[in-house]
Amino acid sequence: MSLHTNIQKQLMASLASESDNIPSILNSALRLLSKWRSVLIQNTLIQQQGTVVIQGPMQGLDFLSESAEGCHIAKLLGCYEQPLLPYIQQAIETNYNTILNIGCAEGYYAVGMARHMPNTQVKAYDINPIAQQTCQALAEKNQVADRVSVGALFSPEDFEKYRKQKTLILCDIEGGEKNLLQPQQSPAIIGMDIIVECHEGMIPGITQTMIDRFKGSHQIRLIEDSGQRQLSNMPTWFYKLAHLDQLLAVWEWRSGPTPWLVMKSNQLQTIK
Repeated sequence: MSLHTNIQKQLMASLASESDNIPSILNSALRLLSKWRSVLIQNTLIQQQGTVVIQGPMQGLDFLSESAEGCHIAKLLGCYEQPLLPYIQQAIETNYNTILNIGCAEGYYAVGMARHMPNTQVKAYDINPIAQQTCQALAEKNQVADRVSVGALFSPEDFEKYRKQKTLILCDIEGGEKNLLQPQQSPAIIGMDIIVECHEGMIPGITQTMIDRFKGSHQIRLIEDSGQRQLSNMPTWFYKLAHLDQLLAVWEWRSGPTPWLVMKSNQLQTIK
């Protein structure tokens, strides 16, 4: 079944719903069509530009033709999670011994950061076997497989292995941060820097919960995302796209707020 036929069937089934909540039906249809259009733009981008990330901290990463989950174009353009990027760049410039990328998906950050951090070991974890395989293949594709190891489940007690190392936790686990990032259960976390995506849409109040847990041990910065992106130095073909297509190219498919917390450990500066 072709992409167009598949989307058409999903759309017709959605519009034929007997639900009285018409705005909800139309909203679902809009999201479905927006994702369909995004895939077409993605194909155009790859035909014009290939799979190498154009700009930003991940610039030069030879990425994939599609992501393991979620949006893809913004990653190739280099504007993915743009409000967070100054802190990703700061992390790259920090001499960490280890990065624990928990919820690595296809390895965009794990492999992308490893390329720019030759003295850092990246430990990438994801419970999705396909994501694990893809991350490993991406590391090999970018010649950093010797410094990127891929695992499945990361448990709270695993933090203890990195207590004596200068460590960054990069965490995006769809609400699992509530159970994983608990300094009372895993005291080693207190001495680690943390960048965590807080999934407010799944667990309302999780951002404040994280702030309350770490405000005594870390300097905390809350990073919000309005969804707007500032683009510069895009290739010529991009500016020839229709305005709606340009908007869809940077849309990250998010259905709710996902603020980030950048938390700098007060203890980490003592670790050499």
